[in-house]
Amino acid sequence: MRIAITGASGNAGTALLRRLHEARQEHPGGLELVGISRRAPDTSRPPYANVEWHTLDVGGDGAAQNLAKAFAGADAVVHLAWQIQPNRNLPLLHRTNVTGTANVLAAARDAGVHHVVCASSVGAYSKSPKDRRVDESWPAGGMEGSHYSRHKAEQEKLLDGFAADNPSVAVARLRPGLIFQAEAGSEIGRYFLGWVHPRFVPRRPVLPVLPIPDELVFQAVHADDVADAYWRVLERRASGAFNVASEPVVTPQNLARLFSARRILPVPVRALRAFVGATWRLRLQQTDSGWVEMAAGAPIMDTGRIRNELGWEPHTPSLEAIREVIDGMGKGAGVPASPPLKPRRSLLGLTRRR
Repeated sequence: MRIAITGASGNAGTALLRRLHEARQEHPGGLELVGISRRAPDTSRPPYANVEWHTLDVGGDGAAQNLAKAFAGADAVVHLAWQIQPNRNLPLLHRTNVTGTANVLAAARDAGVHHVVCASSVGAYSKSPKDRRVDESWPAGGMEGSHYSRHKAEQEKLLDGFAADNPSVAVARLRPGLIFQAEAGSEIGRYFLGWVHPRFVPRRPVLPVLPIPDELVFQAVHADDVADAYWRVLERRASGAFNVASEPVVTPQNLARLFSARRILPVPVRALRAFVGATWRLRLQQTDSGWVEMAAGAPIMDTGRIRNELGWEPHTPSLEAIREVIDGMGKGAGVPASPPLKPRRSLLGLTRRR
C-alpha cells in the first residue's frame, strides 16, 4: 500500500508516521510512505527517514498539479495540512485550510487515488448543549465566531461535494478532540501563547484558584491514539465520519484537580471572551476569542462508531494527554527534526544568538 500524507511533519503527521512505521512490520508487502510538507524535516532522522518527501505548499499556485504528481501511484491520501497562525491574516489561513483542501481533493481525483482520509475536527460541528453526546450525524456547520471552526465547516462541505462527485472513491474524515503529546509542547505554546509566555509555564503548574466558565467542557486525545485511528481507517478502507476522543470528558472539576486548584471560580463565557479578545488585540498572547467560543459551544462527541466498527480504543486518558503537553510546554519539548515541532530555545540561547 502506498500512502501519501500532507502535513506529515506536524503534530498528528509525526505521530501517524510513527504508527505507519510500526505497521510496515505487520502489513503484507509493506507500506510505501510519501510525506508532503511546506518545510522539509530532517529526513535522516526518525520518523521522517525512509519516507519519500515532497516540499509543497498545499494552498500555493499550481499546488493541485504538483500534488497530483506527488500522489501518483498512491492507494490512499491522508490530508493533515492545516494552518492556525498567523491568525491575524485570515486570507492566508483560508488559502491554506480551505483552498488547500480543494487542491488536495482535485489532485487525488486526477491521480486516481481510491481512498481519501481527511483531518476534520470537533470544531467543525455546530454549537451543541453539553448535557448529551452527539454522534457523527450532528450538523457540521461550524461556529461563526471562530475562524478555525468556519474553515473546518467549509472543508466538510468540500468533502461532501467530492464524495458525491466521485462515488468510486472512499472518503473518510476524522473529527478528533484536542490533540496533545509531549513533543507538541513547544509548538502549542508558540501557537497559543507566543514565544515568551511558555518559558514561564512550570512543568507542574499549581493554581490556588481556577477561573473558568462552567461551559468549558471539552474532549482531548493523545496524538498516538489519533494516529492509530487513522491507521485503522486506512487499513480497512473505511469511509464516512468518525468521532475520536479519549475519556474522561474534560470538565472544570477535573481540570481543577489537574492543576491542584483549591477552588473553582466560575467566570461567564462572555467575560472570558472579552478578556481573551482584549489581550489578543494588545498582542499579549496569540489566542483570539474565537477559540473560547468554540470550546464553550463544541459538542461532547459519542465515539461509539469508531470503537464498534474499527475496534479503536485509546491508550492514554484525556487528562494524562493534557498533563503530558503541559509538561512538554514547560520543558520546551519538541522534535528537532521537524520545523513545526522544533523545541523551544532557552532564554540563554536566544541571548547568545543575539
